[in-house]
Amino acid sequence: MFVDELNIKLMAGPGGDGCTSFRREKFVPMGGPDGGNGGRGASIIFKVDKSLKTLVDLSYKKIIKAPKGENGKGSNKYGKNAEDIIINVPEGTTIINKATNEIMADLINDGEEFVVAHGGRGGKGNKSFATHDVPAPKFSEKGEPGEEIEVRLELKVLADVGLVGMPSVGKSTLLSVISSSKPKIAAYHFTTLNPNLGVVKLKNGKSFVMADLPGLIEGASNGVGLGTEFLKHAMRTRIIAHVVDMGASEERNPIEDYKIIRNEIIKYSEILKNKKEVVIASKMDLENGKENLEKFKKAYPDLEVIPVSSYDLSGIDEMMERLMEILDETPKEDLYPKEQFKIYKYEDNKPYNIKRDGNIWIVSGKEIETLLLMTKFNEDEGVLRFARKFKGMGIEDELEKLGAKPGDEVQILDYMFTFKN
Repeated sequence: MFVDELNIKLMAGPGGDGCTSFRREKFVPMGGPDGGNGGRGASIIFKVDKSLKTLVDLSYKKIIKAPKGENGKGSNKYGKNAEDIIINVPEGTTIINKATNEIMADLINDGEEFVVAHGGRGGKGNKSFATHDVPAPKFSEKGEPGEEIEVRLELKVLADVGLVGMPSVGKSTLLSVISSSKPKIAAYHFTTLNPNLGVVKLKNGKSFVMADLPGLIEGASNGVGLGTEFLKHAMRTRIIAHVVDMGASEERNPIEDYKIIRNEIIKYSEILKNKKEVVIASKMDLENGKENLEKFKKAYPDLEVIPVSSYDLSGIDEMMERLMEILDETPKEDLYPKEQFKIYKYEDNKPYNIKRDGNIWIVSGKEIETLLLMTKFNEDEGVLRFARKFKGMGIEDELEKLGAKPGDEVQILDYMFTFKN
């Protein structure tokens, strides 16, 4: 099954909790703190595997949850880092932040990796908080939460040459003749429902990848027929090879066929419109082939036209050599400029936000929320540390300026506090 688009939620692993512990030895009455730090939570990493051609393996997973880091222990034992989760994806996979619709990464090279969701750092044990002034702290941290994000994955097949054209103009047959690909071929429209890839090898040892893309009809740029399901895959190709049935089988009009599909390409994308294009005049073995070819060249004198026949193989070698020449002259270009990429981060102009909902003051912000989630409220010194940082960030003063009174309720995430000043 060919799957080229899906949504998936990623939950990186939280860090392990730090440990509150003290050395206890028979002849060491003041042993001091020895609680170790927690290990880092697992990150979720996407990695390109060129052997994959579809996202089908991920289509059965709605959520991927990474493991937590190991908790720290006494005797200065640090928790182990959790092993990162590697998700293999095909070449040509684009990762998009579903909430913002921004591109995070475009993975096109075999072995390329991208960290989509970072694991949380491990919480510090009480040994890490020991100072000259506080030599025996009685608190430690919880692990930092891992990042959570919902992404949309889009696969656009990676090929050098993309075969486009009306249904049943001979694209699949042509690909089967010049490569080892075995696309489905039949005497009815829309036989090709998914892109087929084939490696074309020339006699001189050179090779390129050709994609047989689903047939188009008028209105494709608006989703008619296979529409945008086809057009998005054409975006990756370096050359558009427009196959036109010059034999006019099924009483086709080659001139009108080309015009219709070309208009759909222009409407769909400026990038696609400007790609290098050649016309492959197929079915030249048919009776009307030569006559229609002359009419076509007069109608479109500026187009490069390569006549071929998949039936008697005439023109096939010349076509392969010419496509290779054009590829050698055509530089590879990124589909998405790097400056468009937006790495997932919690961004805010202020370190915190405060709003009132009835009688409750709601405080939000990445820094204060992370501090809260990493605080062990069953340890008195941990609570005092949270209160100091809460005040040090200016939240307490800001609440007072906004009209908060002693006894008012303050909410951070799902936690409720009583305001005291």
